[in-house]
Amino acid sequence: MVRRGYLDGAHGQIHYRIAEARSEGGKPPLICLHQSPKCGLEFEIFMREASRDRTVIAPDYPGYGMSDPAPSEDATTIPMYAEEMWRVVDGLKLTTVDVFGNHTGAKVAAQMALTQGVRVHAIAMISAAILTDEEREMFKDMFTPIPLDDAHTRFTTSWARILERRSPGQTLEMMDRSMYMNMMGGEAYEWGHVAAFAWGKPFDEALTKLPHRITILNPVDDLTECTRRAIPLMRNGEVVECPQWGYGFMDAFPQATADLVLGKLDAS
Repeated sequence: MVRRGYLDGAHGQIHYRIAEARSEGGKPPLICLHQSPKCGLEFEIFMREASRDRTVIAPDYPGYGMSDPAPSEDATTIPMYAEEMWRVVDGLKLTTVDVFGNHTGAKVAAQMALTQGVRVHAIAMISAAILTDEEREMFKDMFTPIPLDDAHTRFTTSWARILERRSPGQTLEMMDRSMYMNMMGGEAYEWGHVAAFAWGKPFDEALTKLPHRITILNPVDDLTECTRRAIPLMRNGEVVECPQWGYGFMDAFPQATADLVLGKLDAS
């Protein structure tokens, strides 16, 4: 069962989802960190599987889902997200945790481990944005905010991208939920992407510094080739190729995802 709650953050309330462990396996709680412009809802189906022997928590970053926003785009950074996620960990009175980050969440996971490394047991990620300058500019252009207009351009463009990236196993209901999460960001819906692109080189450097065991899942998405560049950077990690999966695979194949992620975390 997935429950919901709120904790106080630096910019208001932080909303989170929590699935209590169905059996006590003595495993560290798992903190799930979402991509932009989604929210913790993207992990909900996965959480039901992953909570088999550990507690799983999926917060919404400030400004996403049902969390209050930061006051400005300038205040929205990967370090800020990481600090707010540690507030969730502290608010739930947790000590050591595992972290599992998706796209933007991979960077938040790395920053969490950089700032409070002794409290992180192991790290799992979905994709790693190791970008060239040209790729970074391309993605910035792609994720430039689309103003609201009478033609519903923002909505039609978002839905067209979801359809274009439709992967095996994704249903229309799953894609509708993805669209819903995009819209929950309101006028600040692209602040998370801006924060992620600004934290490019620090992320690359973090992978070279972190001693933690890092597992990076590499599905078929926009970052497939970029993710492989992480292999020579990591001190203690691996890239697991997942050609059978694409966008939305946590919804489409939650048991297989949980089996893989939990197995890698437990082996660390």
